[in-house]
Amino acid sequence: MKYELVAGFETHIELATKTKIFCGCSTEFGGAPNSHCCPICIGLPGTLPKLNREVVRYGIKAGLATHGEIAEVSKMDRKNYCYPDLSKAYQISQLYAPLSIGGYVELSNGRKIRLHHIHIEEDAGKLIHQHGDTYVDYNRGGVPLIEIVSEPDIRSVDEAREYVEKLQQVMRYIGISDCRMQEGSMRCDVNISVRPQGSEALGTRTEIKNMNSINNIAKAMEYEYERQVDLIESGGRVVQETLRYDDSTNTTSSMRSKEDAHDYRYFRDPDLVTINVSHEEVEEIKKSLPELPAEKCKRYVEELEIPDKDAQLLTKYRKISEYFDAACEGVKSPKTVSNFIIGQIFRRTETESDKEEFDVKVTPQQLNELVKLIDSGKIRNNLAKSTLEKMLDTGKGTLEFISESDMGGIDENTMLELCKQAIECNPKAVDDYKGGKEKALKALLGNVMKNSRGKADATAAEAKLRELIG
Repeated sequence: MKYELVAGFETHIELATKTKIFCGCSTEFGGAPNSHCCPICIGLPGTLPKLNREVVRYGIKAGLATHGEIAEVSKMDRKNYCYPDLSKAYQISQLYAPLSIGGYVELSNGRKIRLHHIHIEEDAGKLIHQHGDTYVDYNRGGVPLIEIVSEPDIRSVDEAREYVEKLQQVMRYIGISDCRMQEGSMRCDVNISVRPQGSEALGTRTEIKNMNSINNIAKAMEYEYERQVDLIESGGRVVQETLRYDDSTNTTSSMRSKEDAHDYRYFRDPDLVTINVSHEEVEEIKKSLPELPAEKCKRYVEELEIPDKDAQLLTKYRKISEYFDAACEGVKSPKTVSNFIIGQIFRRTETESDKEEFDVKVTPQQLNELVKLIDSGKIRNNLAKSTLEKMLDTGKGTLEFISESDMGGIDENTMLELCKQAIECNPKAVDDYKGGKEKALKALLGNVMKNSRGKADATAAEAKLRELIG
């Protein structure tokens, strides 16, 4: 029997506010243990929380960016459980009236992964296990989160990977989180079940907690799918439970039985006011959102005639797309700008972290100036490429390396002499070309372009070489 994977995600994203959700403590990552804490965020008796307005605005941005409907009225609830990283024995979250309802994330295959809702809540502290002892660092406690809860619409590991990547991309674009999974600012709980292919009934689900790596999410899902299928086919049954994933053994293991909402005894938090969001405020926040990556990618392909694969690379990080937009201002060929970024500049920004920061010495205005020289016919592409390398080394502008004489081009007589010289100096390449090796002509053309310092027209030079060789 063939089985189908069914998965849904609960994605926790730390918000990039300067202070915590209910107090004025810093949200900065790192710091000495328990140095970013106060009586409010560790829940000492007699303290009262006060909701950070910016957290609500960030939550609204996330809802709008994922096509959700923002609730006019939402409320904070207490989720009660006793665990060492939660000092007051309850978490302030939202269950009954979340901030954003519905929405979706569209995948490249056209499928829309529906969202159930997005709610705001506080993060818990962090347990540190060393040499048999357990320590608690409450710096993270009270850091604001949004939790994005999807419907069980994911049908493969590839879809899961793309779903997480797209969420990460959108949240970075709208500026509400850096979504650095390695630092814990984006974490996923994966709910997974299997069912016979063609069945509409959902199987019993397990939940893999606190996944902070896309690669580990993929490996854990593959393992858990196989485990559940093997269990069913051997006559056993899947038990609803919460699992942890061990990347050293590539296995999941049980943490506890899976809780349902009623196990947490949710009730309205009596210390916090109702959140009222006006239509006017939602519209004002909507207008502040940048062009989102899917829209931007579509524009690049349809209006700027950038190949889809290149458009995906240019829109992966907001800083790169903004750089590209500025460098394209008024140029005839945006594709030339794209080629320089994806080719030469990307070679100097090798890691994903480098691309996210995109701190390059050449400004988009300098690249724009270089490309406009190509557009006007004053310089050739080869000269532009070598000039860009010098610009990237030094941070200096185009005209520091290109003189008036460089922009003059070459006349027909000079072109003829350069082609004759290339043929005389490269007899083997000439023989190879005559013998049918078309690539040999590129060596001769390279010689012409080198000796002309990139000023020769490559198309005209190639035609002249073919004519002379006969």
